[in-house]
Amino acid sequence: MNILGISCYYHDAAAALLQDGQLIAAAEEERFTRIKHDFNFPNQAIKFCLESGGIKGENVDYAVFYEKPFRKFDRILMTVLQTYPQSYKVFRESMITWMIDKLWVGSKIAEKLGIPRDRVLYCDHHLSHAASAFLCSPYQEAAILTVDGVGEWVTGTWGVGRGNQIEMRKQMLFPHSLGLLYSAFTAFLGFEVNEGEYKVMGMAPYGQPRYVEKVWKLIRQESDGSFSLDMDYFCFPHSTSRTFNGRFTQLFGEPRPPKMLFFTAASGFPTYFGDPPANFNELCKLNQHYADIASSIQQVTEEVLLGMARNLQRETGLKRLCMAGGVALNSVANQRLMREAGFEELFIQPAAGDGGGALGAALWADNMLLGNPRRFRMDHAYWGKAYSPSEVRDFLDKNAIPYQNIMDDDRLLDMVVERLQQGKVIGWFQGRFEWGPRALGNRSILADPRNPAMKDIVNTKIKFREPYRPFAPSVLAECAERFFDLPNAIEHYPARYMLYVVPVRPSKQSLLPAITHVDGTGRLQTVFRDVSPRYSGLIERFGQATGVPAVLNTSFNLKGEPIVNTPANAFNTFTKSEMDTLVLGNFLVEKE
Repeated sequence: MNILGISCYYHDAAAALLQDGQLIAAAEEERFTRIKHDFNFPNQAIKFCLESGGIKGENVDYAVFYEKPFRKFDRILMTVLQTYPQSYKVFRESMITWMIDKLWVGSKIAEKLGIPRDRVLYCDHHLSHAASAFLCSPYQEAAILTVDGVGEWVTGTWGVGRGNQIEMRKQMLFPHSLGLLYSAFTAFLGFEVNEGEYKVMGMAPYGQPRYVEKVWKLIRQESDGSFSLDMDYFCFPHSTSRTFNGRFTQLFGEPRPPKMLFFTAASGFPTYFGDPPANFNELCKLNQHYADIASSIQQVTEEVLLGMARNLQRETGLKRLCMAGGVALNSVANQRLMREAGFEELFIQPAAGDGGGALGAALWADNMLLGNPRRFRMDHAYWGKAYSPSEVRDFLDKNAIPYQNIMDDDRLLDMVVERLQQGKVIGWFQGRFEWGPRALGNRSILADPRNPAMKDIVNTKIKFREPYRPFAPSVLAECAERFFDLPNAIEHYPARYMLYVVPVRPSKQSLLPAITHVDGTGRLQTVFRDVSPRYSGLIERFGQATGVPAVLNTSFNLKGEPIVNTPANAFNTFTKSEMDTLVLGNFLVEKE
């Protein structure tokens, strides 16, 4: 039985293939097209999945779309009619895109695959999210919470999963959306919506939550966890370009200019910014204001999520929670949920956002619609495309790139560890690329976490990104508790996927300055030998040499680009940055 899940036409288009209930391949379209958050029909991701399964489109038994287009169109049309004439631009743009592509996605899928139209199925958006979390979790019974911007009409759901079935019990409806509230502040702080939310999360520790009371003017939460927005402050239902309005700016001040350099009195002025401006003190004060706003919306988001999760735990009495939706990628909030919501275990799969809906739609069809027993558990994120040694060699030879082919794994790892200790930055390209937005050791940039200079070196010379952005530590799972305040670390699935931000133990912060954020935390990844043998081997060797079984890990891409897919992508990023060494499988490339 071949079931293909598909998501597209909003952001992070993706495809996932199940064969007899087992996940064979899953990938976002952006990795192939090199368009970050590509939302177009995922032609190349589908092609990759079919090739991985050894099948053609006509061999697909069911293709499942991750939401119901006509129901979503209904929400857009009703919202436009209710807010006309303010919404005339939304109406015009919606009619163009929906009439051309979105309403007819079923026909397009059938045509692309060469299958009958009745083999194309549709799953509710939030049910796709719920299925993507529960049906590949290690639990036979769990509470389920999904929270995002908006699906068709729904912005959040509460439910329960048992066996191969999910029961959705409550839902929040548009325009009342925690995801859209956070996105409004993302835009206010000068970042791109659906792209910059994690930047707000990274900026928040530089501030204090001084504006929490003002943020609570925008949202009201009830005792059952449900909430409502005061829509007098927002214009996202009727605007194509703005999420907040003049009343919002009266409350919080003028928006932060997108190109404004970020620095505060506490952070200092990085040398790579050049000379401090004449109005340094004034800009410090203004940046502090924005950091305080970021801190405030982050805290309110955490409190709203906690209210939802606590009520869910009280109602169900269950001790395990599965989460999905874009808000489930807020790794700071996730750790508070684990500590404070009353649950003992938490599962979030690595592609918790809309891309993961492709997997959820396929699992929904296999387990819930067709009634098949669950046969797949997600223990790792390596579901993308791999490149063989001959493919890597052919690329290097064709482009006359000097390299060493280190066939002995022990020698290769020793050479990489030696370079890390010398302060060199490594491009690390191995096996199948990761499913979801995090680099987890197969498409990663690595550095020495003990070197305090590495944070600035990697930010400015490699990633070309904002200096307040933190880096993640990859640590051997069995060693995590020595360095991080995460009891029973090996039991926490979110930690496998960098979906927790946890305190670095105070006694260890001086050992790990490059990955310790300004608030003393780190977004760790626990690495297991049976899942990532070469990556864990590298970290183990580094630990043997230094006493620190962890490396600084950030995604293998430049600012504004998707994570690399091919050897050519990796070499291009290597040459455009000041990375020192590139490791493509067993091939080692160095700059002269």
